[in-house]
Amino acid sequence: MLQGVQSSSTLEARKVRQLRLRLRNDGAGFIELEARLAQYGYKRVVGVDEVGRGPLAGPVVAAAVMLDPKKVPKGLRDSKKIPSRKRIELANAIASTALAIGIGIVSAETVDLINIRCATRLAMLKALQAIGSDFDCVIVDGDPLIDLSIPVISVVGGDDKCVSVSAASIVAKVVRDRLMERMDFFYPQYNFRSNKGYGTREHIEALKKWGPSRIHRYTFEPVCQFLGLRS
Repeated sequence: MLQGVQSSSTLEARKVRQLRLRLRNDGAGFIELEARLAQYGYKRVVGVDEVGRGPLAGPVVAAAVMLDPKKVPKGLRDSKKIPSRKRIELANAIASTALAIGIGIVSAETVDLINIRCATRLAMLKALQAIGSDFDCVIVDGDPLIDLSIPVISVVGGDDKCVSVSAASIVAKVVRDRLMERMDFFYPQYNFRSNKGYGTREHIEALKKWGPSRIHRYTFEPVCQFLGLRS
């Protein structure tokens, strides 16, 4: 179980290196990573992914998902490659079948205070802390931002290669989209319902006219250019 922010011990670091070597040597690749990890004794694997690094407004959201190997929903892949309606269907299927799910949310204000990389790491740690179940291995999409007392396997493009990471990607995307749709009620001039805080042309024009809102990221370009117009 995760106990705060811990650094991997030398033993665990060696274990991760050995595990990576075994995975390469057995020729399985990462497509069946969860199944392969189970063969090596890691049977409570959690996939972690985040959404919201790039937007000009809104939070970073991470999800941590422990799937039931016997009840993996069909069609899991990178959330960006799934139509919105199908993504919601899959998120509901994940919620009803997963062994555990945790969500971590870090506000735009915190992003400005600690930078986007640290905010992403914090969101992932919050998601793991919120999962409420024991786990023995973590798979993270992309950069190995988190350092734990258990093995952490980073997989480039993991949200399209590992089912647990794909599930986390879908859940995080649906949660963040819903948050931004709610923010559209308070700040309709930016059309967050449609752009979800990303820097579309329409969004930039709204920033020029109205200035940034309270949920914009003031340290991001071009938001910082319009702080004098802050609404």
